Amino acid sequence: MFSHRIWGRLRPGVLSVIVPGLVLAPAAAWNVTTSLQPAQTGVPEDSANLTVVRVFSSAEDVKALHPLLNETLDIVAGAAGPTTRVDALKAPSAVATDSRHRIFVADPGAKTVHVFDFIHSKYNRLDAGSDRLNAPIALSVDAHDNLYVIDTSSRTVLVYDSTGRFRRYLGKLRGGESYFENPVAITVDRGTGRIYVCDRAAQMILVMDERGKLIRKLGNRDGGEGPGEFRLPSQVVVAGRELFVLDSGNLRIQVLDTEGHFRRAIRLGYADRHAGLAVDKQGNIYVSDPGLNQVHVFGPDGQTLHRFDLATVKGANFSSPSGMWMDASGGLSVVDSRNNRVGMFQIKLGKELRAH
Repeated sequence: MFSHRIWGRLRPGVLSVIVPGLVLAPAAAWNVTTSLQPAQTGVPEDSANLTVVRVFSSAEDVKALHPLLNETLDIVAGAAGPTTRVDALKAPSAVATDSRHRIFVADPGAKTVHVFDFIHSKYNRLDAGSDRLNAPIALSVDAHDNLYVIDTSSRTVLVYDSTGRFRRYLGKLRGGESYFENPVAITVDRGTGRIYVCDRAAQMILVMDERGKLIRKLGNRDGGEGPGEFRLPSQVVVAGRELFVLDSGNLRIQVLDTEGHFRRAIRLGYADRHAGLAVDKQGNIYVSDPGLNQVHVFGPDGQTLHRFDLATVKGANFSSPSGMWMDASGGLSVVDSRNNRVGMFQIKLGKELRAH
């Protein structure tokens, strides 16, 4: 606990992919925004940039800022011992931040969630000493800084309060069975407290209240290509009053309202289960492409705004961006899955690129 706080590949300039056996519904049939043009066409080179705030991979990166300060977080039960330390990220898959600027990294390789607090120069791991976390793969944070963690081993959601105390499971049934089949992503509506879990195997988004009571299911078990249907969904994000789903099997982002009503779709040239998704306050959409080492930026209606090549960002040297998180200040955190690191970036799109 804590007290502080390819088959198909893109070619350069072309968003296209071949997926065996995949048949897409006609775009004109249901209000689809097509995004197949080169991402930087007509965009001045200096109109957008991505600046590195920090890149980190272990507790040593926290200590490096203030080596004389205690490098571990205070534990509610007492001072942290050597066994609570984790040296480095082993296989990070997701990242999230809270209002206290703490950074949480889900790491199934290390069987833990790392907690980095650069403001206080402290580090810890969530639920240290417990065997509850075996394969944490996805994270979200609500308006009260409660942390929601998907553990793929138990196929449940674990909920921790803002001090790091474990509070409850979501989706855990009697006998240890799970309500979920293959939960892979989660997001929390900070306004309503509703929880949206992306179940890839069930091909649905499950909507729950704060206590985990099922409210509704979005999509259907057989999957589909129509509006509000999904095929192997892999990411889900709530921003404002909209729900964004990376419908990777259908190579698109579907935008619904938070009640689940379809609004629009954005076609993608590439998407798979490793791609990340984030949305900023203006409704601009960020999709990572691990294969090409890029982050694509789309406007709220699907217009291509920019394409960031992380290999060219000074100080980043990324090679496989996957999970992403947009914080309240507009900072973008990105998991570098190949190098087992996380990068935090400041984004400038330029006035001519911002959503109106």
